[in-house]
Amino acid sequence: MKARIALPGALLMSGCQITGPETGENDPKYPWWELVFVEPNYMKVWVEDSSVQDINNRIFFRAGKSTAASGEPDIRTESARGWGTVSGTGRPVTGADLRKQIFVRWQSIIEQKTYKGFIEIPEEGRQLMVKSTHQRSPETPEKTARFMASVYVGPAPGGVLQAWGRDSCRNPIEVARGKGEIEVLGRNKGSTVVVMPIR
Repeated sequence: MKARIALPGALLMSGCQITGPETGENDPKYPWWELVFVEPNYMKVWVEDSSVQDINNRIFFRAGKSTAASGEPDIRTESARGWGTVSGTGRPVTGADLRKQIFVRWQSIIEQKTYKGFIEIPEEGRQLMVKSTHQRSPETPEKTARFMASVYVGPAPGGVLQAWGRDSCRNPIEVARGKGEIEVLGRNKGSTVVVMPIR
C-alpha cells in the first residue's frame, strides 16, 4: 500500500499543497505513472528494453519495449524536424514511486545502430509529475486533473535521449536530456532472434 500513496505523499512532503478552485486533490487518479516512448519525426526507433529506478532506489526491469510513437508531417516544413507532437500510449510502471532514472536500449533503424543509455530525471521533473494529477488547469478549472502522470522518453539517432512530462494543462514540458552510447553487442545484444511488433 505504501507505493499506492507515493504521489500524494510526495506532494505533501514538498510543501506544495494546492488549494482553491483549481485543486485536483479529490479528482480520480491512477495510483501509478506511465512510461511512453516517442521518436523524432521520420526517425524510426525500436526500444529493445528499458528499466526504471525510483526515488527509493528500487529497480523495475522490463518497464517497456516497443516501437515508439511518431509523426510524419510534410517533409518540406520545419515540423519535419525534431519530435513534433509529444504524445502516445505507454504502459504503467506498476509499484514504482516517482522516477529517478530511466535506462533505455534502442535500435536507431535509420542508422542501423543500437544504443543504450540513462536519463536522469531532476526534482523539478518529479514535481511536475505530481502537480499534473493534483492541480486542474487554470484555463479549464471545471475539468478534472489528469488521471495518470506520464513520462515521455524520446530515444533518437546519435544516442540522444530526451524526456518530457505534462503540466496541469496537459502541455508537454521538457525535463531532461541524456546521451547514450553504442551497444557493442549490437541489436538484441547479439541475439539472432529478432521479434518485432505488429503495427
